[in-house]
This record gives sequence, structure tokens and C-alpha cells, in this order.
Amino acid sequence: MQTLNVFADLTPDIVISAVEKAIGKRMTGLILPLPSYINRVYELQAMDGTRLIAKFYRPGRWSQEAIEAEHAFIADCVADEIPVIAPLPLHDGATLAQTHDILFAVFPKRMGREFEVKEDDDWRRVGMVIGRIHAAGARKEAPERIRLHPRESTAQDIRLLEDGGFVHPDFRAPFRETTSAILEVITALYEGVQLSRIHGDCHRGNLIDRPGEGIMVIDFDDMMVGPPVHDLWLMLPDHYSRARREMDLILEGYEEFREFDYLSLRLIEGLRFMRIIYYLAWCARQVDDYEFQKNHPDWGGEVFWGREIADMRHQFQVIMEHKHAWELEH
Repeated sequence: MQTLNVFADLTPDIVISAVEKAIGKRMTGLILPLPSYINRVYELQAMDGTRLIAKFYRPGRWSQEAIEAEHAFIADCVADEIPVIAPLPLHDGATLAQTHDILFAVFPKRMGREFEVKEDDDWRRVGMVIGRIHAAGARKEAPERIRLHPRESTAQDIRLLEDGGFVHPDFRAPFRETTSAILEVITALYEGVQLSRIHGDCHRGNLIDRPGEGIMVIDFDDMMVGPPVHDLWLMLPDHYSRARREMDLILEGYEEFREFDYLSLRLIEGLRFMRIIYYLAWCARQVDDYEFQKNHPDWGGEVFWGREIADMRHQFQVIMEHKHAWELEH
């Protein structure tokens, strides 16, 4: 299979030159590649010593309008004094620029360590900052972004995996049977659920702790329109049935800033399955990329899909157990 490198033209000189033109500042020669699964991210330094982060978005993943919707959400959080990292305004007043058909944005560098939960109050702090983000998110719509719904985004991702030939032939029938059965169950649970702008990838790796300032939320790249509970279950250390205490503490903090729909807790294990599908489709969209093939040489093979189908079947069992327990309690 031919491999592609969509960032082949993104040489250090081009990166530095593009950032200089966009922000109207001279850069030093410093350029440090930073870890990123899908985009290209670099740390640069201006001549005045200021450290900057330049993020080059993978072509074909998001439209310009979708990225602008992400930036608008971040701007709304900034307006509410929520600790997030906003893209810098460029010389033309926008937050996006382009070089070699690649969109990019420039951010200030912010230091901090990954947030660690050490005591009950830390869970409440997590709930407070997410509650504030969701309060800002509920005030506007974002039709340019993914709608996290079983019959919308998840069904589309399943079709991509099937129609694109990404599922190994030996597992196409089990994949179709398992995903269809799960979709039928979890779609019914979505009835009456309100969707709004959410972070979309709110795990602990995207929270940084800044001494004296508190929790800062980073990386809105997967921002979507979905049920707010999605940003909460991702913080849990285990399946919901074994992490109810942690969720209760999160919600204590959350409800200081926004009312929570407790009925949406029934979605959690279905959302875990939806995230599995989302990640598989995310991989499928870049499977021909050189860097992806180098880092994931076994993706898409027989052993890989055997493992994935087994995980889905196990998650289906968890979904049904969660559904049954919920029905008994309510």
C-alpha cells in the first residue's frame, strides 16, 4: 500500500516563515516538534524570548469553518474567565492562517503538570471547571462540528469502516451484527437528551495543573456537539458501576455552575462504545499516512480486528448490565 505524508512540505524553514508572517514577529531558529497524534505541533521562540506553540491542522480532517467553531468556543470560555488556552489573534485579526494548503494557529505556551486527583476535593474541582465550560457551551450552537449521537456520528463512522473496506473480511459479519445490536439499544437511551457544545476529549491528560492558578483545560481539537455527560465519564477511573462515588463528587462541583441532567447517566457505557467506534474511524481516515503506518503497523489486520470485536462484545455486555441496573433503580 502506498503511504502518504500530508505534511511533507512542512519543513522547519516553512514553519518558521509562516508563523513570522502570521503574527508579524521575527522568530529565532528554535523549532521543537511536540507530540501530537494527528496534527503537527511545534514550539517556537520569538526574538524577544517569548515561547509560542504553532499547531498545523491535518488537511482534510476539519473544514476551516469547523476549526473556527472550535476557536469560537474557546473564545466564549475566555470571555467567562475559564482557564483555557486561546489561539492568538494574527496580524489580520483572525486566529487561522494557511501555508502550503495547511491551516494553522499560534498559541501562547503555558507550563503546567498533568492534573492528579489526590483527594475528594480534586474531583469537585474537575466538576467545577467542566460545569463552567458547559455553561458557556450551551449558549451557542456549532452546526459545523460533529454531533455525538448513535444514529448520526456513530452510524456514519460504522459506514466508513464497512464501506471503506477497513474491517478484515473474516470479521465483517460479526462487526455488522455487534454494532447493529448495540446501536439499537443505545439509540433508545438518547430519547430526550439535550446536546450542546462540549470539549469532546476531556480526559485527565487534557487538564493541566498550574500552581496558584488551578486547573487549565487544553486541546479542544475534538470539540463536538453532544451530551454533557460525555465530558464527565471520560474523567472516571473505571466503569460507572465501580466509580459512582467519583461521579457524585464531580457532580457536586459541576452543579455549582450548571444544572445536570441525571437521566443522562444512563448513556455512559453506550458512550464508551461510541468512543471505540470514533477512534477506529479516526484511525481509518489516516491509515495511509506514513507516520500512522510507522506507529501502528498491525492496525487493520486479522489479529487486530479479532481483538476489537471481542472488546465490543464485552462492552455490549457492560451496556446491558448498566441498562438493567438503571431500570431497577429508576
